[in-house]
Amino acid sequence: MRMTISGMLAAAGLLMAGLSAEAAEPTYQGQFVQGGIVFGQTDAGSKVLLDDVAIDTIASDGRFVLGFPRDYEGPARVSVRHADGSVESFSYDIADREFNIQRIDGLAPKMVNPDPEVISRIQDDSRQAREARTERFSEDFLQSGFIWPAVGPISGVYGSQRILNGEPRAPHWGIDIAVPAGTPVIAPADGIVTLAHPDMYFSGATLFIDHGLGVVSAILHLSEIDVQVGDVVRQGDVIAKVGSSGRSTGPHLDWRVNVGSARIDAQLLVPPMEEVRKTADANN
Repeated sequence: MRMTISGMLAAAGLLMAGLSAEAAEPTYQGQFVQGGIVFGQTDAGSKVLLDDVAIDTIASDGRFVLGFPRDYEGPARVSVRHADGSVESFSYDIADREFNIQRIDGLAPKMVNPDPEVISRIQDDSRQAREARTERFSEDFLQSGFIWPAVGPISGVYGSQRILNGEPRAPHWGIDIAVPAGTPVIAPADGIVTLAHPDMYFSGATLFIDHGLGVVSAILHLSEIDVQVGDVVRQGDVIAKVGSSGRSTGPHLDWRVNVGSARIDAQLLVPPMEEVRKTADANN
């Protein structure tokens, strides 16, 4: 099952925001919520700022994307600088969300509290990830919408506070899908591969796909990567295989999405997994 940008939120049963009370106000599709992603449209040639920070990638036709982190506190202030020099500002409330607590036991102690000698490796992994996420493409990749990169039971959700071997840690930024090792992973949307790392300390074999306009997918804990940096992938292409590399207690797929530096909830881009699994079962 595929969702186009125009239809994805309606199919997911999510609230769509169609804000166009004034001709100059951007129109939106998405959710103004913590962890939310919003696809905006303004007039061509305009610049858009979120909370006084410029959105650095805007399509030539005026399309842009906003992302709101897990703990974002609104209202969101969106300013539009039109080609004629005029500026208009708009304010949008951001709905709060409640997030789960997830306990994970049985991890190797070094994966919870890394030895000092691997800190430099972890720092280098983080540097490579930042660089891969700062690529900016304005290609029309997002028009394909998004699909799940694998289909199966959900074992972990975005934003959950993680307690690892009894120790509180940072929230989980992805959606975990519990499927067997070797399960094919498909591209959730069109894009360009910007990172294909065989073995990062925490995330193991790691793949990044830049979908354009600042939207980047990260797919973690793989057993095999079947694409290279610079490859253009199309939605549904097999790009990797599920594994349990890095900090993991068993085979699963961890799918994460960033909008710029904002880590958002990938589930807001796709139909509910229950619906997709029912459709898949009916077709088998």
